[in-house]
Amino acid sequence: MRKKLVAGNWKMHGSLRQNAALLEQLKFGIAEVQCDVAVCVPYPFLAQVQSVLAGTQLLWGAQSVSEHESGAFTGEVSAAMLREFGCCYALVGHSERRSLFGESDALVAAKFVAAQKAGLVPILCLGESLVEREAGQTKAVVSRQLRAVIDVAGICGLMSAVVAYEPVWAIGTGVTASPAQAQEVHAAIRAQVGGLDGELATGLRILYGGSVKPQNAAELFKQADIDGGLIGGAALVAEDFLAICLAAN
Repeated sequence: MRKKLVAGNWKMHGSLRQNAALLEQLKFGIAEVQCDVAVCVPYPFLAQVQSVLAGTQLLWGAQSVSEHESGAFTGEVSAAMLREFGCCYALVGHSERRSLFGESDALVAAKFVAAQKAGLVPILCLGESLVEREAGQTKAVVSRQLRAVIDVAGICGLMSAVVAYEPVWAIGTGVTASPAQAQEVHAAIRAQVGGLDGELATGLRILYGGSVKPQNAAELFKQADIDGGLIGGAALVAEDFLAICLAAN
């Protein structure tokens, strides 16, 4: 059975003082949690997170990563730099990066490869907009986004990666895909991978992200192909985040 993963995405929130309180609460409450847990934090907080969480069962990662190893790319942060701060994970292709910063499928694939080359586990985010869902294009959009990475990294690239399905219309809106809707897309993702490598598909962890809350987490995580969550707003409230993690036990 695939061990579930719950990853918190803090987005552009937090301060050193707020983080300290949140991290201490997570450290205290994590003892009963049996799934893997990580927090993906803004770059300036990585040193603080590394200092506070080192030696605990909590892991951490970044919210993006440069496709470049080094060079004259002012403002960018390389995967090797992230590794120096103890990062295990890096989000790639988050919907906000795609929509607000114009990251194409090709750029997401390049970032995926750069993260893996430095020893990070990329969390590859896939998802459709409301317009695309209403047009019946959900599976086509998600398949295209996934195929772009497979075409560059190869199907073996998914062996050391996590996939996250995050319907754009359900992120930060309070609207959640129903467990059946989410399961349908997760199953399609696993089937696409399975068409190339059945064994890999069986072990691939596919997370759901989109207004996951303590009230709906257990029902979502019961679905056969949902292997945890990519958590936004609830990851900033220790009690809520820990409740979601416990739902993944």
